[in-house]
Amino acid sequence: MSKHEKSEIGLFAPEIIRPAIVASFRKLDPRSLARNPVIFATGLVALVTTVLALAKWGQAGTFLSLQISLWLWATVLFANFAEAVAEGRGKARADAFRATRSTAKAKVLLDPARRDLFEMQDIDLIEPGTHILVEAGDIVPTDGEVITGVASVDESAITGESAPVIRESGGDRSSLTGGTRLVSDWLVVKVTAKPGETFLDRMIALVEGAKRAKTPNEIALDILLAGLSLVFLLVVATLPVFAGFAGAEIPMIYLAALFVTLIPTTIGGLLSAIGIAGMDRLVKANVIAKSGRAVEAAGDIDVLLLDKTGTITFGNRMAEEFQPVPGVTEADLAEAAWLSSLADDTPEGKSIVDLAVKRHSFDEGVLRQGAEFVPFTAQTRMSGVDLANGSRIRKGASDAMARAYPDGGATRAEPLVRRIATSGGTPLVVARDGRILGVIHLKDVVKPGIRERFAELRHMGIRTVMITGDNPLTAASIAAEAGVDDFLAEATPERKLELIRAEQAQGRMVAMCGDGSNDAPALAQADVGVAMNSGTPAAKEAGNLVDLDSDPTKLIEIVMVGKQLLISRGALTTFSIANDVAKYFAILPALFITAYPGLAVLDVMGLGSPQSAILSAIIFNALVIVALIPLALKGVRYRPASAAKLLSRNLLVYGLGGLVAPFIGIKLIDILVGLAHLA
Repeated sequence: MSKHEKSEIGLFAPEIIRPAIVASFRKLDPRSLARNPVIFATGLVALVTTVLALAKWGQAGTFLSLQISLWLWATVLFANFAEAVAEGRGKARADAFRATRSTAKAKVLLDPARRDLFEMQDIDLIEPGTHILVEAGDIVPTDGEVITGVASVDESAITGESAPVIRESGGDRSSLTGGTRLVSDWLVVKVTAKPGETFLDRMIALVEGAKRAKTPNEIALDILLAGLSLVFLLVVATLPVFAGFAGAEIPMIYLAALFVTLIPTTIGGLLSAIGIAGMDRLVKANVIAKSGRAVEAAGDIDVLLLDKTGTITFGNRMAEEFQPVPGVTEADLAEAAWLSSLADDTPEGKSIVDLAVKRHSFDEGVLRQGAEFVPFTAQTRMSGVDLANGSRIRKGASDAMARAYPDGGATRAEPLVRRIATSGGTPLVVARDGRILGVIHLKDVVKPGIRERFAELRHMGIRTVMITGDNPLTAASIAAEAGVDDFLAEATPERKLELIRAEQAQGRMVAMCGDGSNDAPALAQADVGVAMNSGTPAAKEAGNLVDLDSDPTKLIEIVMVGKQLLISRGALTTFSIANDVAKYFAILPALFITAYPGLAVLDVMGLGSPQSAILSAIIFNALVIVALIPLALKGVRYRPASAAKLLSRNLLVYGLGGLVAPFIGIKLIDILVGLAHLA
């Protein structure tokens, strides 16, 4: 569990509530209210009713008019409060990140080739391209890319994980984030961020909502709510005409109350809080969303691309057995594999040594005469050892070994290679002095429970595609064991990009994760691109989500958060619109019962008086926003199901609930209003 998850912020923590109350009044600024059409309209109505109530000061009905005005203002304040609480939670997390930002000066190198020539400069003066020195114990002052050196870096201030990570020049571990701390050694770093635009700066701004733009769905819902408000405005505006024909007169303040209770103030007041809370839930999971659009898109994902290694499998391939070719004993193969792996610090190399020692007894004295170890390279795709007696031992990928030793009997190893690959394992061919001895079976274990998670995703209508550099036989076997729907073997950056574009061309939403510069094109093309924090600057720039834990399995969790956001918004919208039905039964009889006595049949709640009915409906309309703030912040619980089942459950729980709750709530408030003689 990360630091951010441990320090969970309570829904109504005092350090959030007090500033939120102040912010609720500050948000009464018309420029702030204008961002929410429904609440802006409510604020205008509250202002008009206040003026009308004060204009009739001392006349009959003044007390009721003042109460209606106050509760209309309360409706606006409660909506502001919901948004302020959501923003406050984001700001609290942002403050935790802000505390990690370095204020120390940086060691700017005068000559990148000499570590002893540097001068101290303010961080705010350092421009991209500058070379700085960071030594053990130093806080990394800004974002950069390692040019020289290898060091252990404590990233707990950013990720919450206590275990240091290695950062070195070249490859996918060269990215360095400002605010982290060097535990050992030193690094020469090229600055990649402008002052005030570091990853930490942008993360703080996004977390506290300073740059949160409305998503397309929010904009569409705003338009719908504004349209409904306009329709109800026209309806309310025509009511006095109909009342005039019947010889009745409806007070303006009653019409204002009717208008506010009919427009969808509940979802209007909670819409912004729902969106902010969705981003906050991702932050809790140690994922930073560069935009609300990315979170929303995650809820609409149709295709999920996942790397095999580290996501579907544990990634640490372990030696399972030694399979010699005909004419070679297992002991000879095991000895060669053992010798070639003694200097191999990878999990695979260590597992080969452990298996060889477990099955056979070998004397390391053979190496005391001197030996030269040959490290693995991407070009040769093999490693090994050259012994002092002239013997040369190599192990590597089957195709690389076949090319290196065409006359070494590679054809005899082909059945073994094919059998291991078909079983889902990785074959590692071993040769001694140009002669193929056999194959090491490396087994990559599929993570427990992953098959069930993929079944859940399939139930949600999401197709999973495994991406791997393995050969098609191995890929097919692992895919079948893991339960993914499809796979892409021998994947290259170009093939990943082609796959994403092909899926999108068919109207599907695609998500993927990556950490290397070669993943950047695919991350940028995907609808949801999750970049690993441990990855290169290019990958983090290309993705629209950044996983601080660098855990590829987080993709599944991100999809869940996205779906929870969409379902929460839909559920509360359904509840809000269903709410209005009960208000018809409360207010319409109150307005027209004198002109049309037959409307008394609509008073199914048996409310005390027309005045009490109107006041009770207004009070309920305000209080329901407060009651739903916890649900808006926590989100509606998501359970994987088909779209039809989700819709049915949504209508049953929130449609029917939104229909019934106001009848009960308004009646209870009416009883209290009567007991207190408020109307």
